[in-house]
Formats: sequence, C-alpha cells, structure tokens
Amino acid sequence: GVYYPFGNMLRVATLARHITSTQNPVAAGVAVSTARQFSLSASAMSVKVGDALPDDIKLDEGTPAKKVSLAELFGKKKGVLFGVPGAFTPGCSMTHAPGYVEHHDAIKAKGVEVIACVAVNDAFVMDAWGKSLQADGKVRMLADARCELAKRWGLELDTKGALGNVRLMRFSAVVDDGKITHFNLEPPGKMQCSLAPEILGQL
Repeated sequence: GVYYPFGNMLRVATLARHITSTQNPVAAGVAVSTARQFSLSASAMSVKVGDALPDDIKLDEGTPAKKVSLAELFGKKKGVLFGVPGAFTPGCSMTHAPGYVEHHDAIKAKGVEVIACVAVNDAFVMDAWGKSLQADGKVRMLADARCELAKRWGLELDTKGALGNVRLMRFSAVVDDGKITHFNLEPPGKMQCSLAPEILGQL
C-alpha cells in the first residue's frame, strides 16, 4: 500500500489491517486497497515501525502540571498506545477506549505492562473521561493538549467543522523496549484495525 501526500492533503486508500515490523514500511505504507479513498486535511504520516518513542514531547496526565513523556512512561517495557480523535465523542466512548478497559486483563496476560490512551484534549477532560470509563489502574489517560505528538507523527486530523480544532487520527501501536513494533492507522470515520481485539493478535 502507499500513502499519497499532496501538500497538506493526504489521500488514503482503505488501510491495511496493520503495519508490522516484518513488513517493509515503504511498501506497507498506509493503504493496500483501492476500494475506497478518503481525503482529510493532514500532513503526511511520519511515524513508522521501528521508531523510538519521543522523549522531548511532554503530554499531560491528570493536570497540566503533571508532564509525562512516552519514552519515560514506556521505558524498556512492552506496552500498547492508542490514540483517539476526542474524549467523550461517541465512537471513542462507546467502542474504542472501553474495549481496552474491557480487555485489560487479556492484554496484560500477553506481557504488556503499560496501556495508554492519548487524545488532543486538555488534561482535565482526559482525567474525567478516564473516570467515566472506569479506566483508573488500567489505561493511562494522556492529553496531547498542545497537539505536539499529533504534529510530530503527522497524524493531525482537521475536525474544525465538527469539533472546533485539529485532533489526532485514530491509531494503535505496540511498543517494546522503547520502539514501535506494530502501528495501526484508521481511515477517517473507520474503527477496526486499532481496536483492542485486533491488538491482542499482535502481542
């Protein structure tokens, strides 16, 4: 599959179910099917399998005063990171995030030590959302409040018309020893390859 950057426009064919460390990142790219195309205002995805987690981007957890870097949080551990367009939005609240809470024990049984969710929201909203999902002790709720991670990884999703600002594209990733070993990116409006049951098959 291939992704096609045209300035700030990214045309994405139906995405592959996952991009693994055994695949050529250039060949795997983002898409493998020509069944359907999507357009969104975004920069070309820059994150790829094999990348180390950034240690210079600070996310907020609980309050804006508590800063967390992904590199420090995951360290040398095996973990799962997933990103969503927004806290309290329907798909994220009814399916995506609850799935990781529900499958927490099964994921941990695969040797995972850290499960974290990130979204372009403020820390207070992410904290309240986590409590509503009963995620405490199961999923770390991280706020990319300044959109730094979304920009660094080229995963900005222009939702100004619906949500008022730029958000994060929906994704999931398996991390081991500080590096991404699997990365799953969803096309806009879709939710399949980044769900908890799918990530279980990659652990």
